[in-house]
Amino acid sequence: MFPKQGHLLRIFIGESNRHEGVPLHEWILRHARRQGLAGATVLRGMSGFGASSRLHTTKFLRLSADLPIVIEIVDTIENIEAFLPEIDSAMTDGMVTIEKVQILVLRGRPSEDDDSAD
Repeated sequence: MFPKQGHLLRIFIGESNRHEGVPLHEWILRHARRQGLAGATVLRGMSGFGASSRLHTTKFLRLSADLPIVIEIVDTIENIEAFLPEIDSAMTDGMVTIEKVQILVLRGRPSEDDDSAD
C-alpha cells in the first residue's frame, strides 16, 4: 500500500534540452520508470521564461524549439532523493523543486505495453 503522505518532484526544463542524444524529458521519464518511481507526467507549456528571462512561446511566427517542459513525479521522499543525483548529472540548466503532497487516491491497472516507450 502506498503511503498517504508523498512528495512531488517537479523538474522545469526547456524542450530543446538533451542528454545522451535524446530529449532530456524522455531521458528523465525512462530513468524514473527504470528506478521504479510511482509515476511521472511530462507537461509541455505554451509559454514561459526561466533564469535567463528569455521568453519562450508558441505565439511567435517561428517554430519554437524550446517551449517549457515540466516533469512531475510523485513518490516517497526516500525514492525521490535517491533519484536526484541522476537528475543533477543530466541537467545543464533548469530548476528542480520538491514539495509535500497528500495522496488521496492511487489506482492503476496492469500495463499492456510493458516497455513500449523504451
